[in-house]
Amino acid sequence: MLRVGVIGGGSISEFHIKPYSKNQDVELMAFCDSNEQRLKKAGELYGVVKLYLNYEEMLQNPDIDAISICTWNNTHAEIAIAALDAGKHVLVEKPLSTSVEEALAVEEAVKRSGKILQVGFVRRHGSNTKLLKQFIDQDELGDIYYAKATCLRRLGNPGGWFSNKAKSGGGPLMDLGVHMVDICWYMMGKPRPVSVSGNTYSKLGNRSNIQNLSFYKAADYDASLNDVEDLANALIRFENGASLFIDVSFTLQAKEDELYVKLFGEKGGAEIEPELVLVTEKNNTILNVTPQVDSLSFDFEAAFTNEINHFVECCIEGKEPLAPVADGVEVMKMLCAIYESARTNKEVYL
Repeated sequence: MLRVGVIGGGSISEFHIKPYSKNQDVELMAFCDSNEQRLKKAGELYGVVKLYLNYEEMLQNPDIDAISICTWNNTHAEIAIAALDAGKHVLVEKPLSTSVEEALAVEEAVKRSGKILQVGFVRRHGSNTKLLKQFIDQDELGDIYYAKATCLRRLGNPGGWFSNKAKSGGGPLMDLGVHMVDICWYMMGKPRPVSVSGNTYSKLGNRSNIQNLSFYKAADYDASLNDVEDLANALIRFENGASLFIDVSFTLQAKEDELYVKLFGEKGGAEIEPELVLVTEKNNTILNVTPQVDSLSFDFEAAFTNEINHFVECCIEGKEPLAPVADGVEVMKMLCAIYESARTNKEVYL
């Protein structure tokens, strides 16, 4: 049995707790949250009696084998390092940190502790992602030399800590762009990034004045502070000559939300958002191929279940996770370079 504790009780923690509670190899032992009322409610709901208001006390419990970190971005590295040094395996929500220096410090802690650390790149665990990865690994697309990903919300600033740069490290780039960059980079074979040209824009703000249209709000929604970007875009070049373009927004004067992830190779192309489709050539004819599967789209809840179960398996069997700390470091290098490029109005070389 893997004895697990969860740190942080915001909305994302539910997607960790539920799969843990259903996994027969897991004993859900402890919760930690600075909000005492929310902490007690979660404990009652899931029958967890070991409840902590600070993570330091929780990490002193020798009966806990592994933890999930579901806290503000600016605490991810600090808690991960403390947990690893306390002898715990760690699943940390994305992003790994809010700076490259912090990410490298986490990587060092993984090395000295010998424990498992898995980064919460949940889109790697989607059924559509796994299927496409099999095709890519069989060289069905050939050399993937270009990818592009868009995640544009016309209205979707979550407020709360998401819009507080001191806690989040940034806006849609840190929250949405981390997924877009990672899933493309992962599918492209994780080539080494060499340069980044990025832009950020802060023109519209929180837009809490908009009526008659609902949008996602953080568990601690508060529109009074917003010092993160509305929109970010970037072109990333890789050592093998491939390139990636992304754009993400919390709010934009757009007709509707947009979400797509596209890959282009020498032998074929593919999309995994909004639905999985393959593009190929047969008999001098271009074919759009739709796999016959239960779900062509990304299933958020199912992917989290896959991610949690994978983490548990890695901890018990000592296997390297699908999203190891080294990948978290590389993605942080790209995200931070986008912000640096936007700040300096120059291309950044890695």
